[in-house]
Amino acid sequence: MNALSEPNLCYLDGGDGTREFVLSVDVPRITVGRSEKADIALPSDPNVSRLHATIEWIGSYWTVTDDGLSRNGTFVNGDRLSGRRRLHAGDVIRIGSSSLTFRTFIAASGEMTGTADSLPTRAALTTAQFAVLVELCRPYKDNALFAHPASNQEIADRLFLTVDTVKCHLRVLFSKFGLEDLPNNQKRMQLVVRARHSGIIVDADL
Repeated sequence: MNALSEPNLCYLDGGDGTREFVLSVDVPRITVGRSEKADIALPSDPNVSRLHATIEWIGSYWTVTDDGLSRNGTFVNGDRLSGRRRLHAGDVIRIGSSSLTFRTFIAASGEMTGTADSLPTRAALTTAQFAVLVELCRPYKDNALFAHPASNQEIADRLFLTVDTVKCHLRVLFSKFGLEDLPNNQKRMQLVVRARHSGIIVDADL
C-alpha cells in the first residue's frame, strides 16, 4: 500500500494548519495525547490528557480506545467513548478541543472514497444552501468543545425559514456531499466534517 491507499487521521495542528497522520498495520498502536512523546501530539490543547487515547489495529480494522485515562473523555461522532470502538470512514474523534477525522480511500469494491474530487465546490451551492450549511456548522466555530451540529429549528430561527425549508435544503446537501446512504443519525455530523475539512466552510464564515 502507498500513502494514498492507507487510512489516515486528518486534524488541525496548533498553528491552524491541517495535518495527516498515515496509519499502517506495521505500527498497530498509535498514542494520542498532550505529551510530546505521543505519536499524535496535541501539546497546545489544555483539554487533552498526556496520554488521552490510542488508535489500534485489531484483527482487520482500526479502533479507538479510551480506557478512562483521559480527564475529559473521548468522543466519536458526538458520543462519549467507553472502552474500544471500531472506526469507520468519516468518523470524527473529538479529543479535548481537537477533532481527528478517520479517512479511508480504497473501498472494498476498489473505488475511491472520501476524496476531495467527490465533494461539491463552494460555487456549486446556492446562496440558500450555503447559508444553511454555515448555520449547521456554526457550533463548531473555534473548534468548540463538545459541539454538535445545529438543529433544524436553530437553523430555521437564524435564517428566518421554516423547518420544512431547512429540511429540504439539507436533503439536497446530503445528496451533493454523497451522504444520502448514511444512517440518519450520522448524516449531519458527516456533512459538517466534509464541509469543514474540504475548506468549503472556514472559521471566517462562522
